[in-house]
Amino acid sequence: MTAQTTFQAKPGGVETRWYIVDARGQTLGRLAANVARVLRGKHRPQFTRHVNTGEHVIVINARDVVVTGRKRTLKIYDRYSGYPSGRRTRSFEEALERDPTFPIVHAVRGMLQHNTLGADQLKRLRVYAGAQHRHHAQRPQAITFGELGEIIVARS
Repeated sequence: MTAQTTFQAKPGGVETRWYIVDARGQTLGRLAANVARVLRGKHRPQFTRHVNTGEHVIVINARDVVVTGRKRTLKIYDRYSGYPSGRRTRSFEEALERDPTFPIVHAVRGMLQHNTLGADQLKRLRVYAGAQHRHHAQRPQAITFGELGEIIVARS
């Protein structure tokens, strides 16, 4: 009798796909959580914790993302320089005005692992403020997310 072994993906043996997500009208947190799942590869049966099994994700219309409640004015992004009085704050509206891609990238980064694997997964995320992107050669598939986070691939 042979023992069954758990499948472990090899770093070079994972085939990746390109997906495109339209952020228009979607809630920031839900969108970021679903995009982070796809970037990590948790939607795949071959998911392996220590290997980058995720996909490439293009997010378009980032400036049209929605936040609920009063977060548009009350949500604060802050950073600290390390010097006395070095705290810098920005509201969601200011951040969106300065760089429309920042809220999505910031939210997804917070949902990935905080190590080199998470940094590699974040490199597979491309966020664009408008509907134009430059990845037509990769032929990305348009996807949406269901209520439970399942991926729904649009038929073209």
